[in-house]
Amino acid sequence: MAKKDSQAVAELLPLRRSQSELPAPESDELLVLALRARHPDAGTQLFDRYAPHVRRVLVRVMGPDSEILDLVHDVFVTALESVHRLMDPRALRAWLTQIAVFTARGKIRRRVRGRVLRLLPFSEVPESELPPPDFEASEAMRAVYRVLASLDTDQRIAFALRFIAGMELTEVAASCGVSLATIKRRLARAQTAFSTAARREPSLLEWLPTEGAAP
Repeated sequence: MAKKDSQAVAELLPLRRSQSELPAPESDELLVLALRARHPDAGTQLFDRYAPHVRRVLVRVMGPDSEILDLVHDVFVTALESVHRLMDPRALRAWLTQIAVFTARGKIRRRVRGRVLRLLPFSEVPESELPPPDFEASEAMRAVYRVLASLDTDQRIAFALRFIAGMELTEVAASCGVSLATIKRRLARAQTAFSTAARREPSLLEWLPTEGAAP
């Protein structure tokens, strides 16, 4: 723990003398300082602030997966263990998004090797974590993730972040840890692969452009 981090927390987040609770930091910068100073409440503050966001990212990449809660836990364990490597505390949310993406990526790759798929019924996924309402039909949503499961792992993640999570291209690139040019190429390949595979899913046909139609 760096001495200057401890001093900053002491100055910016003074604790009440009667208790050791950490007042909710107003900014991510202060929260990161508290985490680096190993304040006992800082981890809880981090989880409370960002667990919903991390869950949403994971659900959009993985689908309604039975291991989402375990993956959320893994993301925050990684974050707490590596917070000292976060270069810009103001980028805390984006950094957690990247950790979530790489955690999902690792899980997907392990499953591909073991050929395991664990999708829950969409009725068991909290509404706030579901993809956008255009995909409300549960069978269509399940079909989307069946198709995504057939894609290359990196293409699947890029597609999900761009077209299900609705991220901007720059956000997708940052979350995947690659350049904008790389993510554009990856998305182009993912779109082609998805469209081809999706035509074998009856519930997705109405969402797809007619073959030969202008893009």
